[in-house]
Amino acid sequence: MSDFVGSDASATLPAPQSAELYQMNIGLFYGSTTCYTQIVAEKIQVLLSADPSLPDGSSVTLHNIKDQPLTLMADYDLLILGISTWDFGELQEDWEAHWDDISAVDLTGKIVAIYGMGDQLGYAEWFQDAVGMLHQAIAPQDCIRIGFWPTEGYDFIASKAVTSDGEWFYGLALDEENQYDQTDQRLNVWLTQLMNELVEL
Repeated sequence: MSDFVGSDASATLPAPQSAELYQMNIGLFYGSTTCYTQIVAEKIQVLLSADPSLPDGSSVTLHNIKDQPLTLMADYDLLILGISTWDFGELQEDWEAHWDDISAVDLTGKIVAIYGMGDQLGYAEWFQDAVGMLHQAIAPQDCIRIGFWPTEGYDFIASKAVTSDGEWFYGLALDEENQYDQTDQRLNVWLTQLMNELVEL
């Protein structure tokens, strides 16, 4: 995995290891009740917009799904989806309100990455469950999933967001309650990972 860039969200991501990326439109769709998921979305937008490995003309557009429909996903090449897990493995309220709309969106050929917010100590048996639920909701479609994240470095009991071998989350797992000091580091590493995965497709 590539080196990360400090903790400054305005920093420039390291260039990916492989050749060139093509111009792409990136749509970041998130639901946020307490602003944490939105703050991460804004950091992602800043970092990717400043990334020199993305060709001129590429764009990163934020969509708060409370106000904007999931059908807008059709306009993008790469989708980054932000979701948080609430209480005992429940969906964030905006995602829950639009959950039935997911199956109506044609994700064929889309590249999709997910990041999630959770509390591994307070809700150790349901950590990042919403990430797993979102992964399963889009799995029947012919989309390309990137951005799986290692489970090492977390302390939880169970999660729907973990692969069958227990080694990976289905997306970046962030914990602002217990590991807030690792959020920026993890985010930078993950975004560099995404860029490297994209050039390998």
